[in-house]
Amino acid sequence: MPSASTGASAGMPSDAQPLHFADLRHRVGEPGFRRANLALFAAGVATFALLYSTQGLLPLISDAMRLTPGQASWTASAATLGLALALLPASALSDRFGRTAVMTGSVFAAVLIGTALPFAPDITTLVLLRAVQGAALAGLPATAMAFLAEEVHPSALAGAMGLYVAGNSVGGMGGRLLTGWTGAAWGWRGGLAANAVLALACAVAFRLLIPAARNFHRSPVDARALARTVGGHLRNPLLVRLYALGALFMAVFGAVYNTVGYRLIAEPFHLPESVAASIFVVYLVGTVTSATAGRLAERLGRRGALYVAIATTTVGLLLSLAENLVCALLGLVLITGGFFAGHAVASSSVGRTATTGRAQASALYLIAYYVGNSLGGTVGADAYHSAAWPGTVVVGLTAVTAAAGVTLYATRRALADRRGADRRGADRLSADPVAAGR
Repeated sequence: MPSASTGASAGMPSDAQPLHFADLRHRVGEPGFRRANLALFAAGVATFALLYSTQGLLPLISDAMRLTPGQASWTASAATLGLALALLPASALSDRFGRTAVMTGSVFAAVLIGTALPFAPDITTLVLLRAVQGAALAGLPATAMAFLAEEVHPSALAGAMGLYVAGNSVGGMGGRLLTGWTGAAWGWRGGLAANAVLALACAVAFRLLIPAARNFHRSPVDARALARTVGGHLRNPLLVRLYALGALFMAVFGAVYNTVGYRLIAEPFHLPESVAASIFVVYLVGTVTSATAGRLAERLGRRGALYVAIATTTVGLLLSLAENLVCALLGLVLITGGFFAGHAVASSSVGRTATTGRAQASALYLIAYYVGNSLGGTVGADAYHSAAWPGTVVVGLTAVTAAAGVTLYATRRALADRRGADRRGADRLSADPVAAGR
């Protein structure tokens, strides 16, 4: 899944940095550049395969443990909640101990927990392990882009970050597909075991490939400075609105994807488990949408692009109510495309809005984003248990309506500010005898 930078040095390297720093960074064509790219791609696959490992298995977990969808959904929500809570501490640790050390410890700790998941005796143990696994995973999204920004030359940075985000998408989709297919054949424990093997292979590849850091400068953890920066961001109304949008869009996504597997194997579709698990191929729509969201924002403005994303998601939710498989799948495509477009616009706006502490601003966005996923996924699953698919759709429509309200409020504020600026300009003009022609 797309990720924002959260490391303390995650912004683009400054032109004011000394020349010797730039000369040490990897450029296109160099062996170190290729190794860094492949290593971070493998790390992205491992991270998001592990993070969403139970989402494609929720119906199987429900059947095996006799759980409601809401109860089973905590195996997915606990991981994203644990990750959200650990993002800021992980970014601070990377400043103290180094990017490579934190990423290595993070991915191997998460893999180790992943190998224990298939042996969880009950739902409580499984949920607790998933929460700890999510917290362990925080070191990668909190640090990976900071590592790239420090070690890759600016001329090659965009491509390197794009490949890392692609690894996130491949891991998010591939992990869901792998667990779903293997789970259909060997049960949910077999699905989680297969996922752990995939993640271990990626973790080993990451460790073997990652080049030694040459530009990292250790800095002490200043909790007070961090608190001041975070407090300043939370007092910025525009940033708070962007955080709310990230949480609301992700609430829709979590609600839909935590329950769509239940719907496809139930009436009126009755799809086999293995076929229902294949629905996560739709995730590829997000990769395309994320890439085009920037051009949409350039043409319509950020708020215009958000309105398009909200409308697309709303139409998708309504269309998904049809008891026709083609319409239901088309609705899912629109929901996915709308979500990724909204997320891409909101997350990219955070870096432009924050004038200082951009890394922490992005971290706060990710925290809101994953908290929205946790809450939306669980509430959506409870609603599905109570009212079937229409219940999930109501949760999604509530969240997307709130997102529309936030965007409309932002539009009205912008118009009011513009009118105020025009009035102040007119007042200054009338007060100037020369400009007024007097």
